[in-house]
Amino acid sequence: MFNNFIRENKIGAGIITVLRLYLGYAWFSAGLGKLKSGAFDASGFLGNAVANPVKGPDGNVVYGWYVNFLESFAIPNVDIFNFIVPWGETLVGLGLMLGCLTTAAMFFGLVMNFSFFLAGTVSHIPTDLFLGFIILTAGYNAGRIGLDRWVVPFIRKTVLKGKETAKQHA
Repeated sequence: MFNNFIRENKIGAGIITVLRLYLGYAWFSAGLGKLKSGAFDASGFLGNAVANPVKGPDGNVVYGWYVNFLESFAIPNVDIFNFIVPWGETLVGLGLMLGCLTTAAMFFGLVMNFSFFLAGTVSHIPTDLFLGFIILTAGYNAGRIGLDRWVVPFIRKTVLKGKETAKQHA
């Protein structure tokens, strides 16, 4: 019942739009702030996540595989993350605020949220994850009041038409 409401109902689309705008503004302002300052450096965050990993009640590291990923890939390639994080946050926010490629934007926002969460940052992340999953579950309805109203049908038409043409020529 709830799933049908957020995926198909016009009132549900309105409620999802409010959630989408709220999260979009948060993502956009965080990313834009990092881009404007020009001084974003993830090395301190990554180093702290490795030095102080998430531990369970027994004192053992909970996400050892993630710490290993940070040590072996993220820290040696910190320049990639210094580029991806601010631009990713900005573009996720823009996609959510405009309602353009909404489910893709929310998916990548959730990937970033989980990355921050696995590194030990909590703050508002559980709320963002909860709202993000609602937006992602809403699918097309999440961007119905936004650019997805025109973008998604255009993509479906051109991509599906291209696949059908390719099958006919095979």
